[in-house]
Amino acid sequence: MAGTPGWRAAEASYTDEVVGDDTLGELFAASAERNADSEAQMYKGGVYDRSLTGDAIPEAPPGEYASITYGEMHDVVKYLAAGFRDLGVAADTRVGLFSSTRMEWALSDFALLSAGAVVTTVYTESSPKQVRYLLDDPDAEAVVVENEELLQRVLEVEDDLSLSFVVVVDDYDVDRDYVYSLNEVYRWGRETFDEERYRSWLAHRDPNDLASLIYTSGTTGQPKGVRLTHRNFRSNVNQTRKRLAPRPDKHPDVPAVTPETTSIAFLPLAHVFERLSGHFFMFGSGATVGYVENPDTLADDIQQIRPNTGSSVPRVYERIFANMREQASDSAAKQRIFDWAIGVARDYARTEDPGTVLELKHGLADRLVYSTVKEKLGGNVEFMVSGGGSLSKRLCETFLGMGLTIVEGYGLTETSPVVTVNPPEDVQPGTLGVPVADMDVRLDTDVVDDSEFEDVSGPLGELLVDGPNVTDGYWNEPGATERAFTEIDGTEWFRTGDIVEQRDDDFLVYHDRLKELLVLSTGKNVAPQPIEDLFSTNDRVEQIMVVGDDQKFVAALIVPNFEELERWADAEGVDLPADDYAKCEDDRVRAWMQTAVDETNAELEKIERIKQFELVPREWTAENDLLTPSMKKKRRNIREAFDEKLEAIYGDDYTDGS
Repeated sequence: MAGTPGWRAAEASYTDEVVGDDTLGELFAASAERNADSEAQMYKGGVYDRSLTGDAIPEAPPGEYASITYGEMHDVVKYLAAGFRDLGVAADTRVGLFSSTRMEWALSDFALLSAGAVVTTVYTESSPKQVRYLLDDPDAEAVVVENEELLQRVLEVEDDLSLSFVVVVDDYDVDRDYVYSLNEVYRWGRETFDEERYRSWLAHRDPNDLASLIYTSGTTGQPKGVRLTHRNFRSNVNQTRKRLAPRPDKHPDVPAVTPETTSIAFLPLAHVFERLSGHFFMFGSGATVGYVENPDTLADDIQQIRPNTGSSVPRVYERIFANMREQASDSAAKQRIFDWAIGVARDYARTEDPGTVLELKHGLADRLVYSTVKEKLGGNVEFMVSGGGSLSKRLCETFLGMGLTIVEGYGLTETSPVVTVNPPEDVQPGTLGVPVADMDVRLDTDVVDDSEFEDVSGPLGELLVDGPNVTDGYWNEPGATERAFTEIDGTEWFRTGDIVEQRDDDFLVYHDRLKELLVLSTGKNVAPQPIEDLFSTNDRVEQIMVVGDDQKFVAALIVPNFEELERWADAEGVDLPADDYAKCEDDRVRAWMQTAVDETNAELEKIERIKQFELVPREWTAENDLLTPSMKKKRRNIREAFDEKLEAIYGDDYTDGS
């Protein structure tokens, strides 16, 4: 392995007021006191019927953003903590949080943690049956829900739970003697609050105490509750801070997170990625967090929040690129300019010495295309973080070459979650970055035949990890816990299940999930993720899943980009059926899609090429249970949903290999 670069040594030794070994409640309290007069949260008016409006927070004008300072946020958190204590919350009381990402999620989380509770999260997409499981499995004694709709899902299964109270964030109209508004909790706490008692609650929590149970997203099987302590999260804040802080060794132009940073939040806070990167880390660093109304309003909200940074999953970056491309399709001239500018961006990102000609092209492309794109993202973006899935190398290069830095990272719920992230001063597209400080990694090369993978220059194997941010196991799942770890030389290593390459400069390259490798009936192994990544910038493909386990050849299920299809049909004078199902069966549409498949096949090895495909008319979402809430494909569910399409590809002998 290559020697440690200078920035690695500087990172390892770096410390500041954010780096520490206290609890999450103490992390927030200390940051709130340091940054008392700085903006903490930005929130939009006219969206929710907030019960806290008036008493705890000022009302924001409809459609516009208002903000509260850290000092004001701290007061709300303290009074809510006291109110939850009055309701019976004590050390280790498990309380569910069942809400979308919004300011009250953050307020409730810090209040419950400060009061000593263990927060267990529930996704808003959860059905009543799933709600019952996610509250019953951890023996939750209470739950905070967002609104009356989610309250009804809880009440539908209340007989199967042992809840002492339910708190509703928004106004509601339900008559239950154990259901309270968040504002009532705030008022009780404000009336009974005592600073010394509040400090004692913080002091009596230990870093090794359980802070949260976060249930795995369930791509296969029943979700498991991951036990995460205050130390797990707190150490990951430290690790992330060392990577992204304004260290003295960094050039002033290198992006960093400071109290002047504004971050945008729209991913589910119930998921560990946003909970750490956009919540614990940002508030610990004294940054401002602006909350998007919902993913559909992201384009408008980003103009008001004007963020410097934020976290997202690859799917959102793919959509941003698709929207850019769509806006350039108004005319043939605009389309040619856009395509040329994208090519320049990729060339610029791939070279260390652009030279005079490429610099001139890049400057012109910036004036014609890049500057407009950056302005549509608020005009202030310094860097964005990508996680929760594999980001296409080509897409990363495109944004990087346009002056929009995306730093890809890697993590798991079980690691709180950050294991690696690209350093902003040395972004390497197509990699996961290098491990964060105090994170040990090694590869189990025995479980993978690296001859089955192309373009591998370093050791390849299942990634094993160890560090202070790694869970000690699953809630009430001793068998699953035992299977998740392996002992090597006296150290317990967590098995990630991911096939990763380690380059000689320590940058890691993701290849695929160990259990998602396609094993063809010929005995050949094919990794589906890299093939799917190649389609991420193809304007004809909305979504794709590569299949072929136990079959002779690789195939794919494809959701077409119906908007692009309509534009093509209009331009070519093709009269398509109105129904999307009928479009997917139309021979002309299949030929249109075959062109996109052929283009990608040209970049693949023979064994990887998509021999056949079927078009499906329904987009895969978390709502229809074909994606997890963190937007990963539920491959088994997709196979089951489109079983007849797979039979059309492979014949009557096809059986679901799951």
